[in-house]
Amino acid sequence: MGSSLNARLEQLTSWHADWSGLRVAVLGLGVTGFAVADTLVELGSSVLVVAARGSDDHRGLLEVIGAGFLQHPDDAGVPDALRDFAPELLVVSPGYHPDHPLLLWAEEAGVPVWGDIELAWRLRDKVVRADGTPAEWILVTGTNGKTTTTQLTAHMLVAGGLRAAPAGNIGIPVLDAIRDPAGFDVLVVELSSYQLHWSHRNAAGALAPLASVCLNIADDHLDWHGSLEAYTAAKGRVYENTRVACVYNLADAATRELVEEAEVQEGCRAIGFGLGIPGRSELGVVEGILVDRAFLEERHSHALELTTLEELREAGLDAPHSVANVLAAAALARAAGVEPRPIREAIRSFRMDAHRTEVVASAGGVVWIDDSKATNAHAANASLQASASVVWIAGGLLKGVDPAPLVERHALRLRAAVLIGVDRDELRAAFARHAPGVPVLEVDGSETVDVMAAAVRAAASVAREGDVVLLAPAAASMDQFTDYADRGRRFAEAVRRHLGGEADDHDETPGSSAPDAPTAGSGR
Repeated sequence: MGSSLNARLEQLTSWHADWSGLRVAVLGLGVTGFAVADTLVELGSSVLVVAARGSDDHRGLLEVIGAGFLQHPDDAGVPDALRDFAPELLVVSPGYHPDHPLLLWAEEAGVPVWGDIELAWRLRDKVVRADGTPAEWILVTGTNGKTTTTQLTAHMLVAGGLRAAPAGNIGIPVLDAIRDPAGFDVLVVELSSYQLHWSHRNAAGALAPLASVCLNIADDHLDWHGSLEAYTAAKGRVYENTRVACVYNLADAATRELVEEAEVQEGCRAIGFGLGIPGRSELGVVEGILVDRAFLEERHSHALELTTLEELREAGLDAPHSVANVLAAAALARAAGVEPRPIREAIRSFRMDAHRTEVVASAGGVVWIDDSKATNAHAANASLQASASVVWIAGGLLKGVDPAPLVERHALRLRAAVLIGVDRDELRAAFARHAPGVPVLEVDGSETVDVMAAAVRAAASVAREGDVVLLAPAAASMDQFTDYADRGRRFAEAVRRHLGGEADDHDETPGSSAPDAPTAGSGR
């Protein structure tokens, strides 16, 4: 490898640089891995994709575009074909653990490792704006609320007259977005802790976003990062090199500390958001009105009205965690120059995605809610607090996080619990210790059992009038389902089959709150 290779990679900071002939190994063949391979082939690089699996469609497309494919089990050693390929660069898809055998080999062999985000940042000038500059980037991360905040921010930017799009971990690879021939003014990029882990702080490809936010920090993905400290450090990278505004959560001291520790560009401001009355350089809530005291000259004595809690209620965004997401998105949009009026208009027309506190049905005084997106304890906590009496369907892959604090916190509001997934032992033990009076039902995880049908039957057997049956698993879904959306769909289907003609007509929008859900400022 040597210094000559490093010097070449340092110069590859543009779509128009010379990428031809560069030997690149791509680790992973999901949506991201294919986007990486497709991009590099278009640039003239020599590409070999290495993955334990890959869909037939993606494998067929690799052959069409001229990239190689090597199927290789994750737990196997380094294949001879990869050694013979002698990659000059390895681009890793999100989710690959740092101690993966191929990544350890790359480190030992001196092969530089990039993530897809760094590659996209270097190539962002493929399509430029009228002034000849590439699209601005706004970065969004956090344990929970990333997707909603990313979508809200993009919606606000569009309402403000900018060509904008959500991208990244939200499902649209950034590499696809930067190659869109129509181009964008702003990309709002959702970043996972995995993607941030693989981003470089001081390299030639280091990101320099217009604005950035870490919404919150809670235990998650500890099995991947090894500790809460490492997970937090990865999240903190979102703030590095930010140019205009680092947005942080006033209710989460860890996010403020990350801003204080970040190396930002001269003139960048710290902007707080919270559910209380805002101070200067903050966004908050005053007597039911969401206001901005950050992006105006008279912020020492005045505030700008953005929207009201009543309007958020009509949009299904009145739960406290949703109000916080709205404030964070508004801060990002304001950093990009969007005025209050289009922000308000955007909020009125915004609707959350499915599987995020979505009311599926109601019958016999029982409301059934799908919050399959609650893949960790922090998200499940927000859902559980919204109702007074809950039959809780929980479980899956806990990702190394102890569920005991969550069970203890909500023991008094639980009518019963229905446990699913492979990590039921930890949940069962948590209930035995912290909620021994709560009935616990379990669903066999064998392949012969329709998990959701069984879970719904179990929940129905204990639910009473006034209860909410809540799917908020506090766990990942891949043990028994394709993803959280598959889990949510199966839950909704099972509920409708079980209720048959009993279900009341229900026209709430996805994301609408459960009946009698608390409003902002109620202490949730």
